[in-house]
Amino acid sequence: QVQLVESGGGLVQAGGSLRLSCAASTRTSGITAMGWFRQAPGKEREFVAGINRSGSVLDYSDSVKGRFTLSRDNAESTLYLQMNSLKPEDTAVYYCAATMTWGVLRGPRWYNYWGQGTQVTVSS
Repeated sequence: QVQLVESGGGLVQAGGSLRLSCAASTRTSGITAMGWFRQAPGKEREFVAGINRSGSVLDYSDSVKGRFTLSRDNAESTLYLQMNSLKPEDTAVYYCAATMTWGVLRGPRWYNYWGQGTQVTVSS
């Protein structure tokens, strides 16, 4: 069982920045990829960014490309999401997730483990 704990959400004005963290509290040897997803009220959960285990594949949704940066600290089993130039449409609950399925990044249904989520609110 992999436990994921997110932190770093909050309220920020448009154009501001936030950094989300996701700490894996147990062994992660079976994980093939990790990612960030978000879900706004009344909308489906959507992919934001993901990275495979080796780090050779790093993917972003078109809506955040160039503004968000995903990074990883393998020694601390921690995933980060640096979010710059935030927009009101970025407002959502952000989730960290991990999958044990090879070859997937974007599809939330492939992810086995999820954090509790952290709220990000961007005011205009």
